[in-house]
Amino acid sequence: MFYKSGQDLNEMEKKNQYEKYHDLMAGEKWNLFMCSQCGKSFTQKKTLNVHMRIHTGEKPYSCKLCEMSFRRREGFRSHMTVHTGEKPYSCKLCGKGFNRKQSLKVHLKIHAGEKPFICPQCGKSFTQKSTLNVHMKIHTGEKPYSCKLCGKSFSAKGSLKIHMRIHTGEKPFICTQCGKSFKQKKELDGHMRVHTGEKPFDCDQCGKRFGYKSHLNKHMRIHSGENCFICHQCGKSFSHRGNFDNHMRFHTGEKPFTCQQCGKHFTVKGNLKTHIRVHTGERPYKCCEKSFTYHSNLKRHLQTHSLKKILISTVVCAKQALVTVSNTSQSLFDPSLVKHNLSLMPRTIMPFWAYAI
Repeated sequence: MFYKSGQDLNEMEKKNQYEKYHDLMAGEKWNLFMCSQCGKSFTQKKTLNVHMRIHTGEKPYSCKLCEMSFRRREGFRSHMTVHTGEKPYSCKLCGKGFNRKQSLKVHLKIHAGEKPFICPQCGKSFTQKSTLNVHMKIHTGEKPYSCKLCGKSFSAKGSLKIHMRIHTGEKPFICTQCGKSFKQKKELDGHMRVHTGEKPFDCDQCGKRFGYKSHLNKHMRIHSGENCFICHQCGKSFSHRGNFDNHMRFHTGEKPFTCQQCGKHFTVKGNLKTHIRVHTGERPYKCCEKSFTYHSNLKRHLQTHSLKKILISTVVCAKQALVTVSNTSQSLFDPSLVKHNLSLMPRTIMPFWAYAI
């Protein structure tokens, strides 16, 4: 019997591996699983099954917190870290954490100064092509994504998705510390600084620090005296965009904030939040074992405490005003002291005879 040497066997093994690889690429001898829709082929049937979801639109992995769905388990797992706050991918340069590896890659371009995607209109550069595409709509004025409930339109699909949560009341991003929920992830990130005490944004004019960049931007207008938002209807000016937007709704009559319980509409989001307490029974303002739905009710209640102090003070001072003359046992009433104490009392509770003093 003829035996091949060890060297010959190695050569044959290499040749066999090459032939297998060639067959895999050519699809001649290997049973490849081919997509009937686009002709793409796969070595495993399960990979083909996952691929087919692109054509069928099937997304079997659903998030119970925000109802987003995914074609692949990996995408679903990555998404869940948004809700849990888990950030397994950290930047070695600044320590910032990310829930997705791709997000870390994009972030690293900031340190490298790499912004390869340049706007041909204004020259602004971006780290991602998708960000450039959204930016380009500023120049074209294109807003293809419209809200079916209020008609407001947006240049980015993500902006519409966030906007829809105003109508639905959906707040999928939950704080693990206190349970408070938010519509946007960036709102949760900012809120977490309340627990950590982090205030990364500082004013170069006065040194005051802020947990949110938007709060710093608003604060800076105090130093500049800038009122950059002007109403063309009445000429009133505002330093903050939010205040300007709220003001404009009084002219347009727009009431985009709707109560899901009773259908009542509101011009300002804060008014809707306050109104919701009528349905929930929430009484967030507390004092001396009493609780109140509205801040105005709490303020009114606090006046009763102030009133009690004034009345007690008035009684004490009135007693001091009674000057007892010991040698004649005659009591003299000092009018100036009485007038002083009555001036501390609210006019609504002053006795009728006090107005003559």
